[in-house]
Amino acid sequence: MKEDKLILPLIPLRGLTVFPNMVIYFDVGREKSIEAVEKAMAGDQKIFLAAQKDIDIDNPSEDDIFNIGTICEIKQIVKMPKNTIRVLVEGIERAKMDEFFDKEELLEASIEKIEIDNEIDHELEALSRKLKDDFFEFLDITASSGINGVDLFDNLEEEKDLNKVTDLISSYALIKQEDKQDILQTLDLKKRIEKLIFYVKEEIEVAKIEKRIGTKVKKKLDKGQREYYLREQMKVIQEELGEDDDNKKAIIEFEKVINEKKLPNQVKEKAQYEISKLKASSPYSQDGGVTRTYLENLLDMPWGEFTEDTLNIKDARKVLDKDHYGLKDVKDRILEYLAVKQISNSLRGPILCLVGPPGVGKTSIAKSVATSLNRKFVRMSLGGVRDEADIRGHRRTYVGAIPGRIVTGLKEAKSMNPVFLLDEIDKLGMDFKGNPADALLEVFDNEQNKTFRDHYLEVDVDLSEVMFITTANSLDGIPRPLLDRMELIEVSGYTYEEKFRIAKKYLVPKVLKEHGVDNKIITISDSALKLIIDSYTRESGVRNLQRQIANVIRKGIKDIIEKDKKNLNISTKLVEKYLGPKIFSYEEIDKEDKVGVVTGMAWTAYGGDTLPVEVMVMDGKGRLELTGQLGDVMKESAKAAYSYVRAHMKELGIKDEFYSKKDIHIHAPEGAVPKDGPSAGVTMTTALVSALTGKKVKHNVAMTGEITLTGKVLAIGGLKEKCLAARRVGIDTVIVPKENEKDVIKLPKIVKDSLNIILADKIDDVLENALVGVEK
Repeated sequence: MKEDKLILPLIPLRGLTVFPNMVIYFDVGREKSIEAVEKAMAGDQKIFLAAQKDIDIDNPSEDDIFNIGTICEIKQIVKMPKNTIRVLVEGIERAKMDEFFDKEELLEASIEKIEIDNEIDHELEALSRKLKDDFFEFLDITASSGINGVDLFDNLEEEKDLNKVTDLISSYALIKQEDKQDILQTLDLKKRIEKLIFYVKEEIEVAKIEKRIGTKVKKKLDKGQREYYLREQMKVIQEELGEDDDNKKAIIEFEKVINEKKLPNQVKEKAQYEISKLKASSPYSQDGGVTRTYLENLLDMPWGEFTEDTLNIKDARKVLDKDHYGLKDVKDRILEYLAVKQISNSLRGPILCLVGPPGVGKTSIAKSVATSLNRKFVRMSLGGVRDEADIRGHRRTYVGAIPGRIVTGLKEAKSMNPVFLLDEIDKLGMDFKGNPADALLEVFDNEQNKTFRDHYLEVDVDLSEVMFITTANSLDGIPRPLLDRMELIEVSGYTYEEKFRIAKKYLVPKVLKEHGVDNKIITISDSALKLIIDSYTRESGVRNLQRQIANVIRKGIKDIIEKDKKNLNISTKLVEKYLGPKIFSYEEIDKEDKVGVVTGMAWTAYGGDTLPVEVMVMDGKGRLELTGQLGDVMKESAKAAYSYVRAHMKELGIKDEFYSKKDIHIHAPEGAVPKDGPSAGVTMTTALVSALTGKKVKHNVAMTGEITLTGKVLAIGGLKEKCLAARRVGIDTVIVPKENEKDVIKLPKIVKDSLNIILADKIDDVLENALVGVEK
């Protein structure tokens, strides 16, 4: 033997022997042993493991520890409950303990590595074959779980180092601790193999006897006895490991909730059934975990919990007016609900759909509604939602199943009558997983939502007291059946004057507060606000206006700090300095009348806009060319306008046969922007008549309306937004269909006062008011 001395941390093992080339984990609980592990981890991760002679001794001395042990390398440590750690080690080589050091915080040992002769002769070869044969017989009898016999066979057959072979077989085959220690400290290879053959033969005989007894007992035990035995055994194991405590605590907590909460009968019965399943299952089985999660979700619901509505209409109006200017229709509808609620407690929550361009306050008014009613508020964005399960939940048969977002929202609100905002309902998608709009049909149906059933909970959920508010920029993306279940409230864009009042009363104070200053430090003049509205924003709402105000205030704060000023009044000059050149100019409409150029009016999901249409007549063969990214409906409007003009060319004063000798080109500028809709029919007709007759179109006139082949002007939508857009660019006369007279009445007074609104029943009414030199 040749020795190399070194000092390593020492752990005395109780009931365990580690062999070289063996990978094993064990738990460490004694303080000195934990310190030994930590010291090893701080160094080269080497540690000396030696078995105790008596496992009942807590503080072993040198005499209580076998002097032959194994140098190991720590591969991994995991912190466990009750101040213990689990250590994964790999045995490296045998070693002998020369000196024992019992320090205050840990045990250490001076050890000598043991070099073992590995020369093989014929006798050793024969003994090794006998050992291997006996070991494989042992494996066949015991059929040990967790041992891959094929891999072991291959490893033993390929291994030429007999020391490794004996260590491997010893770690798998030996049961008795004293046998393992005897093999570990037998350094002569021949003697070690002979002893190991004897011990393996002993284990084979014991295994045969156990197998015979087990077979007899198994035949005598009936199914019920066997299950009882296994359950009792499982309980004892769990109690020993302390694994059953959490499950018992959870069951006690669930039963406490059931007894204390006023649960609906259906929910109570379901919870009790699931608890009985949980009691019968292992806390660490997959079914046990699924049941426990289900009960947590089921009992976390606010069953029977409602907030009391504030029925004082005056107080509710104050709250609604505090944060929002305008939005009269929305506010009136909420106040009407409160008024009726005072008389009838059975009134169900309304289902409202606020439709309008971005930035007009649809989402934020919903939160104010909740505040005014003294209800909890929940918001759910529907933009991009494609899976029906997002609304109705996943069935528990799926891995990772969770409740739907309606149920999740109620849990978050901790109330069964919140104001529930479903934002961007027009952006709902659909794919092979289903259509979420179909799931919302039940949610929005007052006859069905009292018994809404989430696929995960599998019990009825009463949604009849919930006030649902949805928002949309356009109704085009909302399925008709879903639309029928909602009460539509149109939220139009703001006028210039409304934007100014909103900016002064709401936006500026809000932005100042967000930036930590008040109006004693920074003020914005009225003219500066108007300049921002006029020249730096172009929208129906006020979202971009708020951004520009914030931009100006930030730059103002920077100026105050850099120039050491006490306060600052932001004027129009400073606005231009901070925001740069004007982005928009609304006064750039043509100052003179032109032939073939007409200003139309259009509606988009972002508000109203003006849409110029140009017509050019050239010599040719009667072709009609349409450009400017026109949609199918708009192309059809152009063809209808062309057919009307061709059919009435004599009354319109157009020369014969233009349709065979002239090419006509209709163009809508800003070709990169797609355009569609029927409301440009009268615009195209007017432009065609102007170009073919040479009569100029009044530059200060804008128009909108659908045209038929008989010349009738049909109603259009989005009138307020269109009129606001015309007013914004300096138009003073607008021509609209007579069928929209009811919408004209609803226009804000300031819009009606600033525009000359002409109602047209036929295209002749349009031409008389739009073309220069046409007699009425």
